[in-house]
Amino acid sequence: MSEFNEFDQQGSVPNKDTGSIISHSFEMYKGVFLYGIVAMVIYMIAGFAIQFVTGFNSASMMEEMKDAGGDYSSFSYWNVPGFSLYLSLSGLLGVLVAPLYVGLIYIVNKYNTKSQIDFADLFIGYKQNFVNILIYSIISGIISSVAMTLCFFPFIFVYPFLLLGYPILLFENASATEALGKSFNIAKENYGTFLGATVVGGLISIAGVVLCGIGIIATAPFMMIVMYSVYCAFLGKPRQIEFKK
Repeated sequence: MSEFNEFDQQGSVPNKDTGSIISHSFEMYKGVFLYGIVAMVIYMIAGFAIQFVTGFNSASMMEEMKDAGGDYSSFSYWNVPGFSLYLSLSGLLGVLVAPLYVGLIYIVNKYNTKSQIDFADLFIGYKQNFVNILIYSIISGIISSVAMTLCFFPFIFVYPFLLLGYPILLFENASATEALGKSFNIAKENYGTFLGATVVGGLISIAGVVLCGIGIIATAPFMMIVMYSVYCAFLGKPRQIEFKK
């Protein structure tokens, strides 16, 4: 397993309330948003590649749904060419890009501790605790999918329990189950703040779609910054981790 050298640095820590956490997240994101955009561009390019390989065309499907005139009773997603394969590969992509989220959190902590940031830092999740990051991504993805199939609102109420998973995996080198358990226990004791941070952070993350579709590239990564700020608020500012090459 990779070895890390930890050292203390100065850095800001938000209070344990939603407003302070979101404000802290904004301050952090202003310094690292370009790295968040890079992560999103990588994800989108991979997504377009999957559409090309599978032959699935999301634009055509939207046109078919529009032509249905609001009557979707006879519309079947599974009959759309390439949809089932696209769905499978997209799920796999979601798991494989999870280390990028961890890398962004790592970069945020470097920014907060005023450490030098390297572009390679974005990919540290593929070196540090990689297997557990993938396992956690699968577990959290299943939990989120189940919540989404029930209704959108259960997803909102479930997601706060997953909020600390990725920071714990990175800063504490925990196993996937340890990260899930610790995140759940802390969220359970502070659920109102976690829910507030999730709702506000989520709204900001999807604001790019509402304001200007392509703007999602800039706003979507904000939720990763919220995860870091929540970690700082409830577990303290983590020591900066220096990877030994």
